[in-house]
Amino acid sequence: MMNMTPVVKQLLIINIIFFIGSQLVPVSYEYLAMFFPENPNFQIWQPITHMFMHGGILHIAFNMFALYSFGSALEHFWGGKKFLFFYISCGLGAALLQIGVNYLQFQQALEPVRGLGLSDATLHQILNVDFSDGVSFRSDLFFEQIKPILEKAGVTNLGEDAFKGLFNAAAITQIPMVGASGAVYGLLVAFAFMFPNAELALMFIPIPIKAKYFVPGILALDLFLGFKGDSLFGSGGTGVAHFAHIGGAIVGYFMMWYWKKNQFNNNRWN
Repeated sequence: MMNMTPVVKQLLIINIIFFIGSQLVPVSYEYLAMFFPENPNFQIWQPITHMFMHGGILHIAFNMFALYSFGSALEHFWGGKKFLFFYISCGLGAALLQIGVNYLQFQQALEPVRGLGLSDATLHQILNVDFSDGVSFRSDLFFEQIKPILEKAGVTNLGEDAFKGLFNAAAITQIPMVGASGAVYGLLVAFAFMFPNAELALMFIPIPIKAKYFVPGILALDLFLGFKGDSLFGSGGTGVAHFAHIGGAIVGYFMMWYWKKNQFNNNRWN
């Protein structure tokens, strides 16, 4: 087992501090998790801070174990500065793709609502009503909250498709994204690039598989589950950021491809 490298150690400490702090001060999620831009809690720094927030003990445990396991090997060969640049870049790529997918889903959800003639202010108010029971979003609570808003806007007959559209758009608006999973997926891709024949295994896959097969398989499975609305890793308690995983992996792939093409991955930055 490789010794823990300095930047990996610092990232582990920062993540643990953020996790403990968020448990002690739950309101921190409103400032540091990443929200959809339509949500009033959205802030410009959240694409960075969200990757240090986690939704539960299993969520952070998996991500930190993966950071230690794969990150230490990569930092050992790259040096700390190059490793940190790669890690943050993959995390930002994860946030960018997830926001992009959310935007497309958001616009699709609102298609049946276009004909209602709702103003931007009214729509914004509807999308940000409180319809969670603390565990999940509930359609009955949503209806109770939006009924007076719609009546005030002159909408007395809301069709089923329009209601579903508003409900789904509100859920997209209010589910925050947290976790280092996108950055970790970038590390997985980089590890497979550098050590393609290294054998990897997980608890539910006891047979060691070479990294060059293991990582594409994990990505394909996560993408499949993502389109189904589930996730393999990193869902936490705040929603399933499956496309963030893919976003981190894509950024990691293209960075490794560029560095290999330019023979840059043989050079340390420090």
